[in-house]
Amino acid sequence: MARPRKIDQNVILDAAESVVRKAGPTRLTLDAVAAEAGVSKASVIYDYKTKEALIKAIVRRRTLEEDGKHRAALEKVGHTENAHMMARLAVAGEDASEEDKSVIPYLCAAFVQDDQLRMSLQESYLSQIETILQASPNPKRALLSFLALEGLKSLEFLVLLQWPDEQRKDIIKDITDLLCERDTGIREPVHPPIAGKLTTD
Repeated sequence: MARPRKIDQNVILDAAESVVRKAGPTRLTLDAVAAEAGVSKASVIYDYKTKEALIKAIVRRRTLEEDGKHRAALEKVGHTENAHMMARLAVAGEDASEEDKSVIPYLCAAFVQDDQLRMSLQESYLSQIETILQASPNPKRALLSFLALEGLKSLEFLVLLQWPDEQRKDIIKDITDLLCERDTGIREPVHPPIAGKLTTD
């Protein structure tokens, strides 16, 4: 029997994310991914033997993409005080795509359910915090800024709360001011966030 033709892994992973967006994570199966990608199930199994392996691959790809964004932002920031944290703020200030908004909540659930993924994320956070603190002239402010930013992102990723675009920009600016020891002042009005809503195609 001929071996299944090896397919570009990005085609498979794109199809898997598409299944999640359209039908939710419970419908993510190797059969569904194969149908979405227009390939045989054997072609999917060639690289990903199980649904869990497929999810891990999606998470790894997303993590690498995020790391790439941070590296690019860090190059733009240059050798300045709090460079690593400033780069994170720059990336967070970019508008997330609809694809990101619809897929990331389900990936967050994957971290909770998989010990290996969770430990990998923990190690990544510990490394990031160490780098940010070492690069800051005021580690306490840097840590508070990091926690504030990650809290904002977590509320959004978990589809719990969302802020109007202008207020979100103000929040990012306030965190930047905190990091750089600037007086944030008071900006009125401050509108409450709105409830998060899962999006599907």
